[in-house]
Amino acid sequence: MSSIASWSYTATATIWRKLEGNDEYGDPLGYAEPEQIICDYEGGLSKKLASLGAEIVVKNTVWTEFALAAAGDYLLIGVSTEADPVVAGADEVRQVISATPTRSNAWRMITPS
Repeated sequence: MSSIASWSYTATATIWRKLEGNDEYGDPLGYAEPEQIICDYEGGLSKKLASLGAEIVVKNTVWTEFALAAAGDYLLIGVSTEADPVVAGADEVRQVISATPTRSNAWRMITPS
């Protein structure tokens, strides 16, 4: 964690990263164990354009230095040890983008409503 992150990120979130690949029946493998990350976030509904121009109604925007997040992961504001992100009440991450063009270690994640 950078020195900036130690004072600027004041919240904890739980992320479940989607496992790559499918099982022998063609079903997704599911999600990795939940991980806690430090972040900051803004709630409230707003509309944003996704990378292909599709409109997303945004529930939460999360800023973090956690660089391993990807679309399809699940995110919950707060701490959870529940193995199933849906049971935990997490939201699917729809978009992950660099928060600023001048910092490679700052990321913004968007979850839909």
